[in-house]
Amino acid sequence: MVELNKDKFQIIGCNNQDSEAIVRPNMTYWQDAWRRLKQNKIAMFSMWLLVALIVMCIIGPYITKHPYTEQNVDIANLKPNLEFWFGTDNLGRDLFSRLWIGGRVSIAIGIVGTLIEVIVGCVYGGVSGYFGGRVDDVMMRIVEVLISIPYMIVVIVMSVVLGQGMASLLLALCLTGWTGMARMVRGQVMQLKQSEYVLAAQALGASSSRIILRHLIPNTIGIIIVYMTFDIPAFIFSEAFLSFIGLGIQPPKTSWGAMCSFGQAVMDFYPHELIFPGIAICITMLAFNLLGDGLRDALDPKLRQ
Repeated sequence: MVELNKDKFQIIGCNNQDSEAIVRPNMTYWQDAWRRLKQNKIAMFSMWLLVALIVMCIIGPYITKHPYTEQNVDIANLKPNLEFWFGTDNLGRDLFSRLWIGGRVSIAIGIVGTLIEVIVGCVYGGVSGYFGGRVDDVMMRIVEVLISIPYMIVVIVMSVVLGQGMASLLLALCLTGWTGMARMVRGQVMQLKQSEYVLAAQALGASSSRIILRHLIPNTIGIIIVYMTFDIPAFIFSEAFLSFIGLGIQPPKTSWGAMCSFGQAVMDFYPHELIFPGIAICITMLAFNLLGDGLRDALDPKLRQ
């Protein structure tokens, strides 16, 4: 038999010096989620569209030379032209500047309302899911009672007690809106509380509040982010609907819903007064929903490679 020895072989294309360099670099959960999100062209387009809308809500009113409160009945109900890009309303106010001022209110209600809902829902659902038993039974019965109350009744009561405005509208929408987040977080916490890292924290003497806030809720953050992207358009639509029927933002302030309310009264003669705020609401809600779909796929641990 021919004797084999390593001197008769030569390594080609690889050596000990670069053997570690060809290994795929380690990626964290968030880095991998961002990589997968960037591959979703529709979600990325929606994200940049939302960024553009928010930027326009900030700088849009300053682009035109007509302030959103300036009234001139001599130029009322003008169609879009070179001076008034989106036309004017029944009081001669520039619709372009009013559209972006209204966007500030609508998007602010959506974001602030969602943040309040997330904070309250996460804490409430985390406590309910972690302790379980009788505590969970009592807390979930309270949630079920609140869910059974139509939010329209809450909005009417808040409008009567506090008056119509952004603060009373936010309070009315958040008063029962956090219940969905609480139920979702409770379900996730009940699945995670038997995990090894939770048992280890308990063995080391960590308090219940520390386990909930530092271990359980952060491990549901992916689902919470997805839930937020679907919740923001829900708040925007609720504000638009309530302003449309006269229970939301009132003049001289404006929002997309309030603009649609005034526009629908004259839509047969001046359809542009309804079309522009209607398109703004549709684009914003569609962009948030498409981004939420992309985030749901990107943050799914089962799809991580």
